[in-house]
Amino acid sequence: MRFFNRFGNDLYTGKLSFPFVARRALWFIIAAALVLGSVLVLVVKPPQFSIEFTGGSQFTVTNVSNTDQLLATDAVQEVVPGATTKVTTIGEDAVRVQTDQMSDIETRDVTARLAEAYEVPAAEVSSSFIGPSWGQDVTRQSLWGLAIFLALTFLILALYFRTWKMSVAAIIGLVDVLVVTVGVYSLFGFEISPAAVIGFLTILSYSLYDTTVVFDKVRENTFEDGEKSGRTFGESVNLAANQTLVRSINTTIVAALPTGAILFIGALWLGAQTLTDISLSIFVGTLVAAYSTLFVAVPLFALLRENEPAIKANDTRVLESRERASVEA
Repeated sequence: MRFFNRFGNDLYTGKLSFPFVARRALWFIIAAALVLGSVLVLVVKPPQFSIEFTGGSQFTVTNVSNTDQLLATDAVQEVVPGATTKVTTIGEDAVRVQTDQMSDIETRDVTARLAEAYEVPAAEVSSSFIGPSWGQDVTRQSLWGLAIFLALTFLILALYFRTWKMSVAAIIGLVDVLVVTVGVYSLFGFEISPAAVIGFLTILSYSLYDTTVVFDKVRENTFEDGEKSGRTFGESVNLAANQTLVRSINTTIVAALPTGAILFIGALWLGAQTLTDISLSIFVGTLVAAYSTLFVAVPLFALLRENEPAIKANDTRVLESRERASVEA
């Protein structure tokens, strides 16, 4: 604990400093590689969307003594050969089966066959249907929600920090989080459901919160860059990132631990699918957001502003002053 306190104090005073700004070229290359890799994954292995987006039929078999998923797959294939089937175990005594859109006759036949396969009464098999138009409506509303979120984020940050360049850096950081998180989903074959979309919006909000806290400290430090400041603009931005580093680490750990517990215990162990969808997106997104704020948004903001005439003049003055001091020494 004493070491951690000393570590945080050294970061805050500048005695210890991580080069977020000085090595931004390296961080940008890594970030670009992650984004390009995610895009490549999305092209080669497109993300899987849940039935709420694609439409189809869903059957739920309850009070089963055997949760073997192959029984459900075989039952569906016997009635509708070649039908796309996704089977999920729910808890310890239920199975959910999602298929392509089926007719009323096929639905009745599949229901009867599932009841026979799992040796339960037909009343234990429930069926539902989601039309493609409803899925399209869900998709459209999700995209509109994302667009409105990003637009409001840009506007509010621009008004609060009184510079559009902070908004640009924050938005690029948010897009980076979203692309990489969706890329992870696609890479591991995770399904994108409405609950996952809610999780995506939640982690974007978390990333925005983290970025705003860091940028607020950046504004505080760079405001001091006047005649009395002995730092360049990039050094002030880097100091702010280091001063908030411990807070960012603590916030990420506090956010990741409970969502990780929900994911690995409540969802994967107990089989709660909705918990899996939302906790997985939040867990992955939280980790990505922590890196994006410090390694993308912060150095990008420094890059966008350091060539402004006033800032450039101040940086030149600081560097010339150091050079004279070095010569005199």
